[in-house]
Amino acid sequence: MHMTVFEHKPTRMGGLIFLALLLVSLPLTGSANTSLLNRGSDLLKSLGMGSPAGSLSTDEIGAGLKEALKIGSGNVVAQLGTTDGFNTDSSIHIPLPAGLDKVKSVLSKVGKSSLLEDLELKLNRAAEMATPKAKQLFWNAIAAMTLEDAKGILNGPDDSATQYFKGKMTPELAREMKPVIEESLSGVGAVKVYDDVMKQYKAIPFVPDVKANLTDHVVEKGMDGIFYYMAKEEAAIRQNPAKRTTDLLKKVFNK
Repeated sequence: MHMTVFEHKPTRMGGLIFLALLLVSLPLTGSANTSLLNRGSDLLKSLGMGSPAGSLSTDEIGAGLKEALKIGSGNVVAQLGTTDGFNTDSSIHIPLPAGLDKVKSVLSKVGKSSLLEDLELKLNRAAEMATPKAKQLFWNAIAAMTLEDAKGILNGPDDSATQYFKGKMTPELAREMKPVIEESLSGVGAVKVYDDVMKQYKAIPFVPDVKANLTDHVVEKGMDGIFYYMAKEEAAIRQNPAKRTTDLLKKVFNK
């Protein structure tokens, strides 16, 4: 499922500050990299960041940037990894797999559509239970950020940090979420509901065969939802002072 990006576009100023901080936050070696550090520091000063952020050490600026990303990812996990984090959110609600559309249409004609509604609810519950697995993976990706990663973000779009996370996290996040979702689907009764649905469906003469992999469907849509909201958090941190919730973040972002 393709997710749309932010409801509002981050300001150019906010994006430049974010990227300048990123440039000066990473380990540097050699004269070429030193010039990159100077570029980041100069950009901060040109944006009026000479005080107090301009007086911060590179370590403090780097810590502030990583703290911002940690807070943003923590917010996403806390929001989605709770009851109705997926289910009542129209932006990321997990629908039934496409293959079950025919089943729903057929069963609705005989008054059995409630079975599918129950199954859809349980798919969302499984995603909510698996989402906390993402938190440590976000933090691992933040810790592993390199100078080359920073260059890619500098030259990339406004959601470039989110795209970095997707590239670093997706395979492992899928592996971490899958067993939790499999267990959750069983625990919340989704597997039983699915079996009941298919029994009712197949009892109707001349209906076509339908197959659906519930676990893979929830893993894919669950990750889509996590990264959708990470992109929104990235945008908010870049431009919204209210999202800078600690003294270090306020100091670094000069707000």
